[in-house]
Amino acid sequence: MSGLGEFQRGEFQLIDWIRRRSSHHRQVPVGIGDDAALLAPTPGEEVIVTTDMLMDGRHFIVGQTLPELIGRKALAVNLSDIAAMGGRPLAAFISWALPRHGGRELAQALWTGISELAETFDVAIAGGDTNSWDGPLVISVTLVGETVGGRRILRSGARPGDWIFVTGPLGGSLSGRHLAFMPRVREALDLVQRVLVTSMLDLSDGIASDVRHILDQSGVGATLEAHSIPIHQDVDHSLPSSEKLQRALTDGEDFELLFTVSPIEGERLLAHPPKGWMPIRIGTIDEELGCRLRTKTGVETLARGGWEHSID
Repeated sequence: MSGLGEFQRGEFQLIDWIRRRSSHHRQVPVGIGDDAALLAPTPGEEVIVTTDMLMDGRHFIVGQTLPELIGRKALAVNLSDIAAMGGRPLAAFISWALPRHGGRELAQALWTGISELAETFDVAIAGGDTNSWDGPLVISVTLVGETVGGRRILRSGARPGDWIFVTGPLGGSLSGRHLAFMPRVREALDLVQRVLVTSMLDLSDGIASDVRHILDQSGVGATLEAHSIPIHQDVDHSLPSSEKLQRALTDGEDFELLFTVSPIEGERLLAHPPKGWMPIRIGTIDEELGCRLRTKTGVETLARGGWEHSID
């Protein structure tokens, strides 16, 4: 990357600096430089669109967090959403409100984190918006993707008897992993081409909260097996077992995928697991509404937990 002296002060110089570093993609015949981008998704597939906003003081702290990681996470959380729909990411639109003082240097570092992850998943940076103000950094990413094989994976398709899986261990993400996690895009694409996934979402707020989105939208319940919940090594090893489990259920920001499949598909998936990762079965979808946790001492109601923004 060239130094900051390559562009002068001002929004348009920064946009031009970004435009010249944006690679060309077949899915985006016209990208940065016009009033809007043109996209060319694969014929026969549906378009998927997601957006997330991250704010200094809430999702990160400028000065305490590497700006490259801030930019990376801003794109990564959107990639995780596309993965949760079983989709293929195509193009991203980056909008940021930069601090008036020091914004140019911050923008370059943010761009480094964004562009490196975009290249990893062959995502075009197709446009966005740039502002500056006297407030803190705010960065919003909108990501466009497409379905694969015409399959739309929603939260509303879980059925009684389905098996519940996750793609990896949970808990302890705030020790740093939440800034550098790898979105499960490849795992999702592999998964939807192997088995019929009935529902799926990404775990951003913790299982104790997120699983209820599937249960509510599918009109079903679930029983989770405490002994099967995979606990990440980032969870404090000195904690008692019950507290470790609680962290795995409620810490959030894991960005693993939680998905459901029929027992037949589940057996097939476990018998012939995908290359490079192992799906972990953690429970079963029930007819009885609500969410339960089976422990060594019996079955108890799983308390709602995890993160939720407070709005008065």
